[in-house]
Amino acid sequence: MECEMAGSREARLAALRGRIAAIEAGTRTPTPVLPFGDRAIDGCFPGGGLPLGAWHEVVGAGLEGETGAAPAAFVGLLLRPLVTTGVVVWVARRSDLFAPGLAGLGFPAGRLIQVRARDEAEVLSVLEDALSTEGVAAAVGEAEAPDLTAGRRLQLACEKRGGLGLLLHRRPYGGRAGEGPRTVSGSASFSRWRVGPQPSGAPPDDIGLGPPRWRVELERCRGGRSGGWILEAQEAGHGPHPFRLVPQLADHDVAPAESGWRKAG
Repeated sequence: MECEMAGSREARLAALRGRIAAIEAGTRTPTPVLPFGDRAIDGCFPGGGLPLGAWHEVVGAGLEGETGAAPAAFVGLLLRPLVTTGVVVWVARRSDLFAPGLAGLGFPAGRLIQVRARDEAEVLSVLEDALSTEGVAAAVGEAEAPDLTAGRRLQLACEKRGGLGLLLHRRPYGGRAGEGPRTVSGSASFSRWRVGPQPSGAPPDDIGLGPPRWRVELERCRGGRSGGWILEAQEAGHGPHPFRLVPQLADHDVAPAESGWRKAG
């Protein structure tokens, strides 16, 4: 009886979190989510996973703010479960998205539409149009940062079709070394992530390289809490979720800046 009551209480709390997230997102029904498949991560979100019908920011750690390689791979793998529901549109000012690399992570190239934009304003405009288009499951835009008005327009476009929007921050052409991407205080995005590369572990047979890993920090989540983890790519066909949490390196709460990252006890 006690277990049943506890389970019922957890279900009610999860439903309440979903309703709160829906109210904050400006919708009337609970927002569908894209779960990571691990309670340590999904528990940071009020709805139990990354909400669809909203847009999210992804920032590269260190030099990744210029190259965007690790964040792009993280985003491509994150979107892999959505390609069964529609295409993914990727809008950028540069032509350096390496589609074979995404294919190596199990992302089908036939479900990817790449768009080359002239400037940041066009990136945001095309991103908004893509999110408003039927048949688009998710859209990614590479830009610095939208202002609050543009951010609100992106949110409305996400809500129109229930698509997932991702803004991958990249420093523009001519940016000086050491400059991080421009950010806007009080952004309209639902969450903000910081992603960097992490050395791979040894494969089971100790031959070659292990699966790619990322050092991931959820810096901000509306109605939720922050966290930091080491995530590893999981091959397609090994379950519905593309990431696996590396438990011996997991950090379920963000450590203070001065103390760095912690290992889980």
